[in-house]
Amino acid sequence: MNFLGLIIAIATFLVIGIFHPIVIKSEYHFGTRCWWIFLIVGIAFIVASLFTTNDILSPVLGVVGCSCLWSILELFEQKKRVERGWFPMNPKRKKEYQLNNNTKTNESN
Repeated sequence: MNFLGLIIAIATFLVIGIFHPIVIKSEYHFGTRCWWIFLIVGIAFIVASLFTTNDILSPVLGVVGCSCLWSILELFEQKKRVERGWFPMNPKRKKEYQLNNNTKTNESN
């Protein structure tokens, strides 16, 4: 039996699952200004995947690299979700958001 596809699929699932909270925490602490870090790291992982000969490590590095690049989009989408009130806003960076009138803030507390 060849478990290569299953191993890569599980690794892909785990990488995507790990990147979800990374994007949320990154946006909360740094806003969207950290997008370039995801770009550099993503490109580095993709390049590393091109030069890796291991049949499992190469695709996993590519998945991590593409997840970093996809996280750039998700970082800006996360900002929109925060503005809609779906996720907590960092009160130290309140001026960076365009808040809707119906968005609940902690100003009254």
